[in-house]
Amino acid sequence: MNKHHLILGGAKSGKTAFAERLALSGNDKPLYIATGRAWDDEMRKRIDAHQKIRADKFVTIEEPLALVDALETSANVSQNVLVDCLTLWITNLMMEERSIENEVDKLSQWLSSNTQQRVILVSNEVGQGIVPENKMARSFVDHAGISHQKLAAVCHRVSFITAGLEQRLKG
Repeated sequence: MNKHHLILGGAKSGKTAFAERLALSGNDKPLYIATGRAWDDEMRKRIDAHQKIRADKFVTIEEPLALVDALETSANVSQNVLVDCLTLWITNLMMEERSIENEVDKLSQWLSSNTQQRVILVSNEVGQGIVPENKMARSFVDHAGISHQKLAAVCHRVSFITAGLEQRLKG
């Protein structure tokens, strides 16, 4: 059985800090795959803040699109891998007009076959609010929700973080 862990939560729920503590509890220096892109100055500041927090605690790869490729090369780097965050990855895929279904299926298959590493996936739960008024936002919510379901099915453990506290949903 794999040791993969999907961590969901709302914005500023403490999910990344929770995931980082979990990743750092391993025996080696964890790999951090960061998917964020600086689309504007505000996002650049967020990315800079995250980079400062990680500092020298993690080996970091910045990969906004080719997530499975980054994971495939990670076996030589660490047995603990943190991916932050899937919703930014989905946004990047949407902006590049790539097939999210195909990419998530590739990720699910890779996770299912990889039993050597522990992969911790962080993602925003965006489906608990009102239905967005525009098509792109509705499409994003749909993609995120379907992706979370697929990934939860292949992960050993699934957690929901609220106010920095874990609610274990699976595992």
